[in-house]
Amino acid sequence: MLMVARGSEAYPPALEDLSRPPDTLFTLGDNSLLNSHCISIVGTRAPTQYGIRTARLLATAFGRAGVCVVSGMARGIDAVAHRAALEQGSTTVAVLGTGIDVPYPAGHAELHRVIAEKGLVASESGPGARAHKGAFPRRNRIIAALSPVTIVVEAGHKSGALNTASQALELGRIVASVPGPIDSPQSDGTNQLIRDGATVIATIEDALALVGAARTASPPPYQLNEVDSRVWSALAGGPLTVDALSSTTTLSARDCLTAVTSLEIQGLVESLLTGEIRRR
Repeated sequence: MLMVARGSEAYPPALEDLSRPPDTLFTLGDNSLLNSHCISIVGTRAPTQYGIRTARLLATAFGRAGVCVVSGMARGIDAVAHRAALEQGSTTVAVLGTGIDVPYPAGHAELHRVIAEKGLVASESGPGARAHKGAFPRRNRIIAALSPVTIVVEAGHKSGALNTASQALELGRIVASVPGPIDSPQSDGTNQLIRDGATVIATIEDALALVGAARTASPPPYQLNEVDSRVWSALAGGPLTVDALSSTTTLSARDCLTAVTSLEIQGLVESLLTGEIRRR
């Protein structure tokens, strides 16, 4: 564990934009990540499968592009973003509302250990500090300050992710939002952000462009299994709906959806707002 004092060389200049910067940061891991090229990804603790898939796709793309993913290690979107970045062999920073040695939630003890080993865990709370009212809004301001851009994937009206977005706006940072179904409670907050002027994330390229990153090459198709390969080949001529994929490949719609999910995780295809699937 290290203590990074305000005014020291290791203290991130980005935190000086806060009205009340933390006097000290307690850290576990690679301190250089406090001053790295990064992006904040936040969202609800109770995401839909759409939110999980989108957070994974975003964090995977940023990881491949060498952009550090910052989040709060909470259940749901935060944890998905951290894990996706780590799966790419990339870096991630978890900002805690508890003490640096207190994984929160407790079920994320292993994630906490891996981030401390391969990325960075940071907190302004001293060792042993437990979660309490007000701790997480204070944590959120650090997440917002560390990155030039905060992306909200899914958030209800009272989600802590909206608090992070609000604090990012107060700092003059860019806030971007992933649109969602108008009948989904998890999309209430993200759609509201868009209505109020947040940048819309309609494609992975939209997200990467916000931090000046470019998509890296996807894994080669020869790694695909037989079903995934049939779906991949069917998309060579352009975007298709799941029904069209099923007809073209003679696979069931269920098998096509499973293959599409697999290909999305690998970064080879993406789902469009029209409901069609296309190669990346």
